[in-house]
Amino acid sequence: MFKKISYTLGLLLFILFSFLIFRSANLNTFIDSIENRTFDLRQSIIINQGHKKASDDIVIVAIDDATYEYILDNYGEWPLPRDIYANIINYLEKQNPRIIAFDLMFVKSLKSANQADEELIQTFKKYKNLFTSMNFDNQSEELRIPPELPEKLTLNIDNKSKINFNQLTFTNCRTILEGIINSTSNIGIINVSRSDDGILRKMPLVVKYKDKYYPQLALKVGLNYLGEKSTSFEIDKNSEFKISDRKIFLDDDGSAILNWYGPAGTYTYIPMYQLIKAVKGEKTELNYDFSNKIIYFGTTAASLFDIKTVPAGKIYPGVEVQATYVNNIIDNNFIKKVHRGYTIALSILLALLIASVVTRVSSAFAASMISLSTYLVYILIAYYAMKYENLWLEIIYPLIFSIAAFTLAYIVKYLIKSRDFEQQYKLATTDGLTELYNHRYFQEQIRMQVEQAKRYSSNFSLIIIDIDFFKKFNDTFGHQSGDAVLRQVAQTLKKNVRATDIVCRYGGEEMSIILPNTGKDEAFSTAQKICERVASKKFKLTGDKETHVTISLGVATFPFDGDSAPAIIESADKKLYTAKNNGRNQVK
Repeated sequence: MFKKISYTLGLLLFILFSFLIFRSANLNTFIDSIENRTFDLRQSIIINQGHKKASDDIVIVAIDDATYEYILDNYGEWPLPRDIYANIINYLEKQNPRIIAFDLMFVKSLKSANQADEELIQTFKKYKNLFTSMNFDNQSEELRIPPELPEKLTLNIDNKSKINFNQLTFTNCRTILEGIINSTSNIGIINVSRSDDGILRKMPLVVKYKDKYYPQLALKVGLNYLGEKSTSFEIDKNSEFKISDRKIFLDDDGSAILNWYGPAGTYTYIPMYQLIKAVKGEKTELNYDFSNKIIYFGTTAASLFDIKTVPAGKIYPGVEVQATYVNNIIDNNFIKKVHRGYTIALSILLALLIASVVTRVSSAFAASMISLSTYLVYILIAYYAMKYENLWLEIIYPLIFSIAAFTLAYIVKYLIKSRDFEQQYKLATTDGLTELYNHRYFQEQIRMQVEQAKRYSSNFSLIIIDIDFFKKFNDTFGHQSGDAVLRQVAQTLKKNVRATDIVCRYGGEEMSIILPNTGKDEAFSTAQKICERVASKKFKLTGDKETHVTISLGVATFPFDGDSAPAIIESADKKLYTAKNNGRNQVK
């Protein structure tokens, strides 16, 4: 019965623990932050093993430190006049690239170079494989009146999931050149999704502005690469964005979790100054075939402030994030995070398995090693699930549940063992009939009292009791009635002594009381009180009969009546027999 209660209590504590985790927003945020770090670690290991290879179809034209220096030396300012980009585009288009995308925002018209802006606008009208970007924000209308954007920039999305895109909903937009907006629909947003720790692990698929969905630049590029011409899509109830035969899993805020291919510099980099020199007919080291490539333009110079921190590295250019996003679309390689409900279910199963091990394995060391091994096996499963199946199995919740189950199981096991020990100890030291301490325990305690009394120069007393004419009583009323009287006399003795006094069954109808720190007079007074209480009490027998019994008592005190355990027992025993010989029902 006690085991059932202990297991039930352990289960209730485990349920309470689980409930408190779910209800604590701050705790969940803290756990999520640690879980994100485990994602980074797994991604780093997978990257170091070279398991995933970046696409050779993607090349980055970088406005790097060398290019930035070249621009300032030759043009005297940043940003560049837009006709430079127009000339580069025309140069590249001769090699038939698949896509040219600018992770750059051509905002507002440069008053000193209106003709240059117009050349870029005409270039966007001319080529259908050009893509560029803009950005949404929440700036005040006092700074900027929220613009109306053409419908062609939006996607029609049937959202059947629970994602509300609240975190990706914006109230304002920083537009680019009106001529480009009017010329093409190949414009995507470049807003990012950072975790609370500032690390970029995922990117928005779309954002909302004035109740309409606007696609990420990389999504636009990816759709074009796949030949997807539709502008209508569905996010199903499993939070997956469908592109023909592919699905992109979206996290709770509506962002896609990226799978990383390597550290910064994983993709082919071409410094943009080499292209500028090639366009101008100047000597350059540029020797690259751009045919059928996805060409991404973006800044990598530290002074131009487009550097991110990602799982693949602390310093990672924003343009390479875009390239990684497109690469994920090409490979259908996005990470899918297992739903929290399944994570909790796995955590509970793991916790139950560990609790079972702890309760069944007798060796604490063996149980600890098996439990640890069980969790390590789960970590390996989580690692290989990410490596080969792109599944993000959480490992922190299972760890917390496993530790909780391990700890609670040990507490329950300790309680049960403690209870079993108490029961075994009670069986070993208690008389089954009277529920008094047995003769063996009496001998241990009397020796202990002698040792303590000698050490501290104190007294203790011993009372030995015998029920008068008990053999005759048994012959008259039967052994069952005799047993009933023994039990009732024993209870009378326990009720009339102190909590520190030790009442034992000495043997047969004889009982004894050890009175620690008790002198002769006090012991004699206690014995007399017990003698009177027993004599005045009616004892119930079998068959609703009642009778009176009397007892005789012998009192001995250390060290006056003996300086050892045998001597004290012998003295009390002699005085008991004196009381019996003098007429019984008395104390000597």
